[in-house]
Amino acid sequence: MVSSESADGCKRRSHSLVGSSLWQTRILAVSAVSKPTAPIKPRQPHRTGRRSTMPRYSFMRSNASSVTPLGCWMLFSVVLATSLTVSHCEYIREFEISEGVSLGTTIGLIGESNPGVPRPPPPPYLIVPVPGSAVDSDLNIEQSTGEIRTKVVLDRELRSSYSLVAIPLSGENIRVLVTVKDENDNAPTFPNPWLQIEFPENTPRDVKRTLPPARDLDLDIFNTQRYNIISGNTNNAFRLSSHRERDGVLYLDLQINGFLDRETTAFYSLVIEALDGGNPPLRGFMTVNITIQDVNDNQPIFNQSRYFASVAENATIGTSVLQVFATDTDAGNNGRITYSINRRQSDRDSVFVIDQLTGVISVNRPLDFETKEVHELVVVASDSGVQALETTAFVSIRVTDVNDNQPTINLIFLSDDATPKISEDAQPGEFVARISVNDPDSKEEYANVNVTLDGGEGHFGLTTRDNIIYMIVSLPLDREVKPNMTLVVTATDQGSPPLHASRAFNLRVTDTNDNAPQFEQTMYYANVLEVADPGTSVFQLSAVDRDLGNNSIVTYSVLDSPDTHSDWFQIDARTGLITTRKHIDCETDPVPQITILATDSGRPSLTGTATVRVTIRDVNDNEPIFDQSFYNVSVREDEAVGHCVLKVSQWFFYSFFLC
Repeated sequence: MVSSESADGCKRRSHSLVGSSLWQTRILAVSAVSKPTAPIKPRQPHRTGRRSTMPRYSFMRSNASSVTPLGCWMLFSVVLATSLTVSHCEYIREFEISEGVSLGTTIGLIGESNPGVPRPPPPPYLIVPVPGSAVDSDLNIEQSTGEIRTKVVLDRELRSSYSLVAIPLSGENIRVLVTVKDENDNAPTFPNPWLQIEFPENTPRDVKRTLPPARDLDLDIFNTQRYNIISGNTNNAFRLSSHRERDGVLYLDLQINGFLDRETTAFYSLVIEALDGGNPPLRGFMTVNITIQDVNDNQPIFNQSRYFASVAENATIGTSVLQVFATDTDAGNNGRITYSINRRQSDRDSVFVIDQLTGVISVNRPLDFETKEVHELVVVASDSGVQALETTAFVSIRVTDVNDNQPTINLIFLSDDATPKISEDAQPGEFVARISVNDPDSKEEYANVNVTLDGGEGHFGLTTRDNIIYMIVSLPLDREVKPNMTLVVTATDQGSPPLHASRAFNLRVTDTNDNAPQFEQTMYYANVLEVADPGTSVFQLSAVDRDLGNNSIVTYSVLDSPDTHSDWFQIDARTGLITTRKHIDCETDPVPQITILATDSGRPSLTGTATVRVTIRDVNDNEPIFDQSFYNVSVREDEAVGHCVLKVSQWFFYSFFLC
């Protein structure tokens, strides 16, 4: 795109020295003063019209014959005088060229102009670059034709314009400006490709963290326009916001979008892209590694709430009785657990001690079965956070009676963690524990010793396989009926009087998903107004599952049955609250019926159902309607007063059900 204009009010003055002789005289003058004995300041331009007409010339050496210093000054004075009297007109030519065009691309002709604009004088021209504009190094200008071409590949980011003055033979000035147009040749670039930041896991939602912005050397729409998170944003924990300031940079903020939980996700690696407005856009990338710092928000949890153990009354000091175990999902000191015995609530005489690091409970003082048979301990597990959290468990330690040479019993439980437990779906004959019995009076195991099992209500028994005694399941188990059973293994020798030893333990029956959710009723009744808005509460029901853990977690859903208009309603999967899903209509169905399905979270899951009949209470939402919109009758003029001329009827919509 090029343009040309003439200065307003341009006036020409005649002079005898015109044409080619004047142009040659100017060149000669410039050559003559190329080596002056003293610096010469050019005369300030005379102003006519809108613009000044005298450019600053770059003095170029010439092959003209040598001129004496006096002759130089005289000739230079003549040229200056001639320049002032020849012309006071100035033309302006503006060109635009896109950056990145190939070498030799034609930018335009100085001597041409747009329609309606005065045409500049024709070539040849004396080309005078504006100092510092790099015209000589970047552009080729043909003096004889006025054609401007590129000498190098132009780069707007290095130079955005070029200025020069073209002087024709007439002596007038043509001011030339070449503007380099921006192209989308630079992608947004972040200062660093990697960034490491941290957030505490209790950081509130919407908290911002300023990130280094991407910068783009291009202009306007080709500059950075937006940012996106393209990967690593687990559960949409973060979002981006941006704003542009006066410096034109699109600044970037990282915001918390949800709730952080180090125990769920401790690290995020977000890949953020910056896009400019090109088509297609250019992109820059930065990876932000986010570490979630731990906060002490989880208390220790014991692997069981109650522990049972037994210890012989002749156990020496330091004898280990049992080990408790707790876990804490926090990190560092927040998850480092220490154990202690609550002396205010239990074992004030310090009969037992606990290792604060391992949780092993051992004997601290001599035991006496006849004085105290059972010791109940309250064990505390505390984390090491600044504000420590703690939890408790109960330990029941039975002291067994000891006499000389009585039998000893050793139980090895065959569960996965060697603790006394058995699944409620264990079949009769399944092994529970291995029992070892020894009598110091006998050198052989089981010699002259009778082993019996008490407790468990007949659900367990003893059997011998390969001369080894095993405790087995005798009858089917049901945790919902009996979750814990206290069993005692007794070994009695055949001495006189016989001595015996016993080992009592609490056997925990673990849960399996063998109970389906149950509603209190199979049929429920509810009512709601016909004008109820969507989301109106209708009824809340609850199902109970006798299992434990996930096996007892119940979710609710509505069985799809279009013929009963079940799609009018919805149910909260967690709370069992039934609400309207859309507008209901008593005239369509005054008593819709929905079937609610309760499903537990076991594998496989079990279900239960209940039916809810919803009575819709009618409101007056229908106006009367005549059986026709126009009636035409005739009547005789002698008809008696009171004679029926016309009978009309109207229809009403009634609801025959009371909700």
